[in-house]
Amino acid sequence: MNHPESADPAGVADPAGPVSIAALLAELEALIAAGGVEDAGVDAAILLSHVLGVPRGRLQVLAVLGETVAPAAAGRSRALAEERASRVPLQHLTGRAPFRGIELSVGPGVFVPRPETEGVAQFAIDALLNSPDPEPIAVDLCTGSGAIALSLAHEVPTARIYAVEKSPEAAAWAARNVAEWGDGRVRLIHGDVAELDPRRAAGEPRAAAGSGPAAGGKSAPGAGRATATAPALAEVAALAGRCHVLVSNPPYVPAAMVPRDPEVRDHDPELALYSGEDGLDLIRVISRAGLGLVRQGGALVLEHAEGQGAAIRELLTADGWRAAATHPDLTGRDRATTAIR
Repeated sequence: MNHPESADPAGVADPAGPVSIAALLAELEALIAAGGVEDAGVDAAILLSHVLGVPRGRLQVLAVLGETVAPAAAGRSRALAEERASRVPLQHLTGRAPFRGIELSVGPGVFVPRPETEGVAQFAIDALLNSPDPEPIAVDLCTGSGAIALSLAHEVPTARIYAVEKSPEAAAWAARNVAEWGDGRVRLIHGDVAELDPRRAAGEPRAAAGSGPAAGGKSAPGAGRATATAPALAEVAALAGRCHVLVSNPPYVPAAMVPRDPEVRDHDPELALYSGEDGLDLIRVISRAGLGLVRQGGALVLEHAEGQGAAIRELLTADGWRAAATHPDLTGRDRATTAIR
């Protein structure tokens, strides 16, 4: 196969000449597995498909047919496999992350969307589809790459979505994705949604809005008081009482609980991971803020870690939310809590 677009910029080449796709896949799998990566064969196929610019299904057909890969492309594939073995996230190597029916641009500085968040998005999509309003409004707080916001826009064509992100690096990735998938219905707002906390508006001291080993926290939502709101977030505050769905995958890792997976620990931004001693600081802000944003009968959807459901239901109920319920993901682990305004 001749793939000039796959030439290795570093000049890495196989001195033995072309190599069969089947043999190269086995070699890449072994390289990746040596780094302790699960499903190394899947990652090998994804990386080689990326280098060759062909779908994975087509790659398998070419392997069966005994097709070969040019030395430069083979060298590039090996280099990527070695990076994956060092636990660089697969999505950073390909620059893309599939999420429900869309594919997002991702890289260093933004949280890589996970499959379990697809189920969280489904709760928000269902709530929008069940809204009697022909143009329901959703707000996605701590949007990161824009995964949830853009999946809502993609699957609910009449919805209007507001997406808020604090990190300038993550917001830059979100802007790219909004341009590709937003369909003119996703408004990306760069700002710290902790500014919308009604306690802050009232002049009360606020808890740290997300803190970890290096102090972090994603954007957190706020109340409906535009008078004390940062200008960047005044547009969100103006939605007070009009939002049909408030959804968030906020940072929820307790400050002392450093993730074990190197892909998360070493590559996901701390701002997207940690949120205070128990991991719930931003969720508390979201709960208070949501009361001012969400209309009566509207829905709140929160992603969180296993074991946090009971505490989140308790704080939501105490704040005035109704029918708080925790739901498992496909692995059976508690993953989302929903409530009604």
